[in-house]
Amino acid sequence: MAVLETVRSKAPTVVAADGGARHAVEAGFLPDAVIGDFDSLGDHMQATLPAHSLHRIGEQDSTDFEKCLSRIRAPLVVGLGFMGPRLDHQLAAFHALMRCADQRCVLVGETQVAFLCPPELHLALPVGALVSVFPLCAVSARSKGVEWPLDGLDLAPGRVIGTSNRAAADQVSIYCDRPGLLVILPGQQRAAALAALLTAPVPWPAPGR
Repeated sequence: MAVLETVRSKAPTVVAADGGARHAVEAGFLPDAVIGDFDSLGDHMQATLPAHSLHRIGEQDSTDFEKCLSRIRAPLVVGLGFMGPRLDHQLAAFHALMRCADQRCVLVGETQVAFLCPPELHLALPVGALVSVFPLCAVSARSKGVEWPLDGLDLAPGRVIGTSNRAAADQVSIYCDRPGLLVILPGQQRAAALAALLTAPVPWPAPGR
C-alpha cells in the first residue's frame, strides 16, 4: 500500500490490466480505464465499473499488460503488480517491455524496480548503490560510473550478464545499441529511475518504424 500511495502521487491516471481493476478498487482507486480480454475481471466487477472505462480487447496473442502498454499514450508508465509473486507473470511483463520498447515504463515492486534501458540513460545514484543489468536478447552496451564497466561485453542470455554491479560515481550512464537490456535497481531508487526515464534524451522507435 505504501508503494501504491507513493506511485499514485507521480502517476495520477490509473489504468488497470484486466483483473487488476479489482485490486485497484480494493485499494480505494477507481480506474480511469480497464484494458484486457476480461477473462479475469468478472461480471460483477464489470457491472460495478463505469461502462466508458471498459476497453475489451479480445485477441489472445498478447498479455493484458501488453494490451495496456500498446494503447497508453503518456510520458511515462508506472507498472504495479508485475514484480511478483508469480515468476511467469514477471517474465511476461519483461516480454511486454520488449514488445513495447518505445513506451517508457518502470515496473515497481516492494523491493526492486525494473525497466528497459533506453538508448541513453543517466541515473543519479548514491555511490555504492546496486545497479544490475540483464540482457533479454543480444545487446552491446557502454557505461560510465559503474564499478565494472559494460564496454566491450557481448551481453546475451546464456552468455554474459551484468547483475550485481555497483555505482562508482553519483551519476551512472548506460548506452545500448538496441532494446533488450533490463535495468534493475533497489526499490529506494524508485525516484531516480522515474527521473532518468522521463529525461532520457532519445526513445526507442515504435515497432514497425
